[in-house]
Amino acid sequence: MWEYTDKVREHFLSPRNVGELKDANAVGEVGSLACGDALKLYLKVDDAGRIVDASFQTFGCASAIASSSVLTELIKGKTVDEALKISNKDIAAALGGLPREKMHCSVMGREALEAAVKNLRGEAPPEAHAEGEIVCHCFGVTDEQIKRAVRENDLTTVAEVTDYTKAGGGCEECHDRIAEIIAATRAEMRGEAVPAPAPPAPKPLTNLQRMQKVMQVLDEEIRPSLKKDGGDIELIDVEGKKVLVALRRACAGCPSSQLTLTDFVERKLKELVEPDITVQEVRS
Repeated sequence: MWEYTDKVREHFLSPRNVGELKDANAVGEVGSLACGDALKLYLKVDDAGRIVDASFQTFGCASAIASSSVLTELIKGKTVDEALKISNKDIAAALGGLPREKMHCSVMGREALEAAVKNLRGEAPPEAHAEGEIVCHCFGVTDEQIKRAVRENDLTTVAEVTDYTKAGGGCEECHDRIAEIIAATRAEMRGEAVPAPAPPAPKPLTNLQRMQKVMQVLDEEIRPSLKKDGGDIELIDVEGKKVLVALRRACAGCPSSQLTLTDFVERKLKELVEPDITVQEVRS
């Protein structure tokens, strides 16, 4: 059970400014029902750029409703530029604090405000995650969103990033990538050179892929050289990383056949297929 402050309970049980604002001239939408939280923020901004009214519709938990409610109170009466200075920390502080695991609700409120201002100014909505790479596919969180959360909230761990952005809260396959982003962002914050990300380790070949590559190398690199000297080679089978072959024609009775297998055939396959592949002759 979450420990909610009295302010959170108040805004959850009696939320302010709920519902569609009919004469709104700016609307910002963030989140999605598929991710569990969604917020639609309505603003009415006068000609002087002051927010004269605001309301919201949200789908989410008590913290999402309370964060949306208090946000509308914080921004009403402010100019758009003043409102944009409100951070997710300000939203949480106005509620007397939020459980660590619910801080992403305050982040969602700030993002909805930014989306509404973009809408007011005729800028493209922040949809389809046009900026940055999607790191967490479960919740559609980009590397830019993670970097911003780290910078603005001084985050240091993957668990904290999950609390603030939901990234990594699903299948957890993105945890290593999130850790890399945290390290790089914090290095940048300290004014240090950001290390280049390590190249991803190559995926191991499937048996089918290995067989196809072995056949290609035999046909294009090995067999033509052997045929020049009257020899040939036949692929018998591929058992894991062991390639079974039979030497044919002049190669079959050649005294240096073992040298041909190890110093030429196996070396070529190690170089062009896999470094730990082996070759074994099958006599028939």
